[in-house]
Amino acid sequence: MITTEVPAEVRDRMVLGLDVGGLAEAEAIARRVAPWFGVVKVGHELYAEAGPIAFDRMHDLGFRVFCDLKLHDIPNTVERAARVHARHGVDFMNAHAAGGEAMLRAFVAGAHEGANDVGARAPVTLAVTVLTSEPDASAFDERLAVARLAGCDGVVCSALEASRAGAVGLRAMVPGIRLAGSDDNDQARVATPGAAVAAGADWIVVARAVTAAEDPEAAAATAAGEVAAAIARS
Repeated sequence: MITTEVPAEVRDRMVLGLDVGGLAEAEAIARRVAPWFGVVKVGHELYAEAGPIAFDRMHDLGFRVFCDLKLHDIPNTVERAARVHARHGVDFMNAHAAGGEAMLRAFVAGAHEGANDVGARAPVTLAVTVLTSEPDASAFDERLAVARLAGCDGVVCSALEASRAGAVGLRAMVPGIRLAGSDDNDQARVATPGAAVAAGADWIVVARAVTAAEDPEAAAATAAGEVAAAIARS
């Protein structure tokens, strides 16, 4: 029997990656696994299909929303884009640390200004360090330092680097999550849900491991169970 009684401290750390195309499909899978996930990630595919209405729909379903559009441009453009996205009340946003300190500072400023414009809480600002599809993470420490200097709240990184983020006071959003025995697909630096939390992840992004599973509810319950166990051991 699949348990749906999930503690808030577990759900709050579980992020559902909605890289599934259209809004109807995203809403359907989000509803199915809502007992295990407190946050949903709206990335390029869903945003291209549905636009900012995806943020509103997911908020209406009771989720916090991670705007995963990885902003990367000149500082002025990034600041203006961050301001507009934050006006939709998103709870998390990100930008590429490779854009440099000035760009990240503009990103953080825009995020705070946009939230303030609508009386919303400022989103958690995350700097993307090295994509989990990249086997070489040698740029991580430099990008982590840039994120800290720019005033970001945290970073997006693999489980292998999460503890280094925590050591400098930044939180870690960890994608590349796979259930034991599943295919790594196009990811190079992966971890199971429990291993990621044990390594220092504040949030884990679970996408295809659940959305492409034959039984999404069972996969979600397995992931949440691992997270709960890792929290209990910490």
